[in-house]
Amino acid sequence: MDVQFQAVMSPQERADTANWVNAENKDLAMRFERNVDPNQAMGKDDFLRILLTQLAHQDPTAPMQDKEFIAQMAQFSSLEQMTNMASDFAKMARMLQANEAVNSLGRAVEVSAGETTVQGVIQAVTRDESPQILVNGKYFNWDQVVAVYDHKGDN
Repeated sequence: MDVQFQAVMSPQERADTANWVNAENKDLAMRFERNVDPNQAMGKDDFLRILLTQLAHQDPTAPMQDKEFIAQMAQFSSLEQMTNMASDFAKMARMLQANEAVNSLGRAVEVSAGETTVQGVIQAVTRDESPQILVNGKYFNWDQVVAVYDHKGDN
């Protein structure tokens, strides 16, 4: 006797799954509206959440193929590596900016302060997330520096 196994979701299971997926999609859409620029790509947490939802609610009669799963895991791994690299590049950029500001200590600079330009010598530098310089007794963000002169103390 030949016995065949047929796995079919009941109408109630299909409805429950559809309701759950719709709720997840609505939650995801609300998070994007509140926190994310519409032009920004999805993050690694969003990708993993979608993958897990897909695995948990796949049709038992047509499960995800190994190739598809491996490809999605490779995409997730690549996304995670790119996220880590972007974070490392941002840290390196901040370090370079702070180093540039410190190396300019004692040099003459021009600083854009709104509609005016301030000229003077850098007297001090802070090593914060965004370095600041002290020129003529006032602190300015390093980003406001228009020019740094070649010779220390010369204009």
